[in-house]
Amino acid sequence: MASEERLSIKHLISSTTAADKILFAVLMLLSLSGMIFMHEPLSRNATVEIEVNGKPGYLLPFEKNTLVSVHGPEGITVVQIKDGRVRFTESPCRNKLCVRQGWFSSGSVVCLPNKVVVTVERHERHPTQVDAITG
Repeated sequence: MASEERLSIKHLISSTTAADKILFAVLMLLSLSGMIFMHEPLSRNATVEIEVNGKPGYLLPFEKNTLVSVHGPEGITVVQIKDGRVRFTESPCRNKLCVRQGWFSSGSVVCLPNKVVVTVERHERHPTQVDAITG
């Protein structure tokens, strides 16, 4: 019975000191600040890859606002990069499902009839850096 009382949450809370509470608060702030400060470097190291008919067409920086006209088998598809997001603005396809997808900032969106694939790729390091494997 005495061991159950020592393990209760009320007992743990009442037995913590001011230093324990300060340490806990500092650790929480550090962990939350890591999430906030890492968002910016990750978004700067991203590229937008546009494939047409299964072949690479464009490789664009994610942070630069751009409007690209992509010539696919069905006609011209327009892709917009703005404020760290990407979307299809125009497409010759009948249902316009790719345009209705709206803005996205990660992953891929496909215009199947026009065979255009837009992918946001995040990189941990600059793509031109040499590592131990590539030499």
